[in-house]
Amino acid sequence: MKTYRRQLREKIIQALYTLELRDVDTDSAANWLLTKEIMDDPNAMKFFNHLMQSIVRNREEIDRYIAKHTFNWDMSRIAIIDKNILRMALAEILYCEDIPPKVSINEAIEIAKKFSSTDKSSKFVNGILDAIFNDMKAEGRIKKCGRGLVDHSEQKMQKTENNR
Repeated sequence: MKTYRRQLREKIIQALYTLELRDVDTDSAANWLLTKEIMDDPNAMKFFNHLMQSIVRNREEIDRYIAKHTFNWDMSRIAIIDKNILRMALAEILYCEDIPPKVSINEAIEIAKKFSSTDKSSKFVNGILDAIFNDMKAEGRIKKCGRGLVDHSEQKMQKTENNR
């Protein structure tokens, strides 16, 4: 049976939550969540490990983006689930070159709807990720190319004008 990325993202959120609340290492936080089905799927494990490690290794950078865009909120006041959903989505945007940023944002919103304790969480996650994504695009921080990976509307308009 194929393991879908949404399931893996949900497992990552659960592992990150465990890391926040318990004094365990990353492997211990993740391993108890991984089913045999996931562990037997090399593509699933590759995605899971890459995204999990990207979050853990780059947490300070990711948290700086979050803090910059939540200026009315201290990081400690953001719900643990919401904070980890933001971290996961930003890690995908920054370090998973094959995933369109809008997919990462939409997945984060859907996971927030499922895991967060309030219906406002998905709107909060959406607003923060949208603002961060727009800043990253303006800074040239998004390094994705290929169909659907970045918004090429400006480039298309420029090509159209050049062809006239």
